[in-house]
Amino acid sequence: MTDQADVFSRFASFTAANDLIESGLYPYFLPLEGHDGTRARLDGRELIMCGSNNYLGLTDDPRVRTAAGRALDTYGSSCTGSRFLNGNIDLHQELEKELARFLGKPAALVMSTGYQTNLGVIAGLLTPRDHVVIDKGAHASVVDGCRLSGAKLRWFPHNDAGALAGILAGLPDDAPRLVVVDGVYSMEGDLCDLPAVVDVCRRYGARLVVDDAHGLGVLAGGRGTAAHFGLTDEVDLITVTFSKSLASLGGAVAGSEEAIHYLRHHARSLIFSASMTPANTGAALAALRVLRDEPELTDKLAANAAHLRRGLAAVGIGTGVSATPIIPVATHGTIGTLHAWRRLIDGGVYVNPVLPPAAEPRLRVSVTARHTTAQLDRVVQAFAAVPELQGPRAYAGSGTTQP
Repeated sequence: MTDQADVFSRFASFTAANDLIESGLYPYFLPLEGHDGTRARLDGRELIMCGSNNYLGLTDDPRVRTAAGRALDTYGSSCTGSRFLNGNIDLHQELEKELARFLGKPAALVMSTGYQTNLGVIAGLLTPRDHVVIDKGAHASVVDGCRLSGAKLRWFPHNDAGALAGILAGLPDDAPRLVVVDGVYSMEGDLCDLPAVVDVCRRYGARLVVDDAHGLGVLAGGRGTAAHFGLTDEVDLITVTFSKSLASLGGAVAGSEEAIHYLRHHARSLIFSASMTPANTGAALAALRVLRDEPELTDKLAANAAHLRRGLAAVGIGTGVSATPIIPVATHGTIGTLHAWRRLIDGGVYVNPVLPPAAEPRLRVSVTARHTTAQLDRVVQAFAAVPELQGPRAYAGSGTTQP
């Protein structure tokens, strides 16, 4: 067998990560020594954490921690199987009922991760005879679900409902079609133009799925993007994750009783994967109840995001079209991005560098409802001191760079 015929031969040619490690600019898999939501420890140093999706700051809320411990004590560390067989517990179903009610849908289905939720929903619904059209900024899990389904996949330019209409108008009249969008886009921090998308779907008979991973807990008192626009009844399925605002791990889809019943029996990522652990389920349920009972947390979150955007603008740093706690900062190419990231770490601020193919180079900053004004002002000072962020920078704001 030649080297070219050996799939392992590609290991030797992959040098990019080692090159960054040797240069001190490797930004991945950093071993955090602990964090409390707004602060993290790295290499013995305390940093302001502006790189997590812990939007409501509930990961260290005593009510959430207590609920996780109680579930662990009651059910053990694992459900030891798929929900389809032996891994279903009453806590899963309690979470489904409360989440469906909160999102304004008749039913919900809990899965082990948000990624698996999109995979199971899209691949479970679609067949190779179907057509699926997605926003170019859609999350990788949406893309992978579409590809796994075998459906005919088309992309439309980010938030361009006119282009979406053109694609749907060109499909055969008898072609089943599904449109998938994000509610809040994870790289830009902007909102889907949901009213326009809903209108197009109505006109061309397309079903609509909204991935609201970054909308749950953020918009409309936490109820998400569809509720923000008053369009909950017009969105067929809403998918969410628990790893952001709900301070846990897992995901769910909410929709009609018929749709959820179908997905229970067709979503392979649910059927063939171990179920969400009891502790994660208990934590998510407790966080949902905090969100339901304290919607003012979302007001504080919005105020913190606006404060940071204003502060960055005051020192000459643009934040694109962000309207949420996700705040992108444009940078100069891959190396410039990594140098800026490293200087911020050295300055006591943790943010995420984003590089192709995930998206155009940028720093992805995120805030929580628990950040203090003093912390956010220190973040602005750290950004202002980074030379790589001074001067004009092109910010295309085009979302992900999917192939």
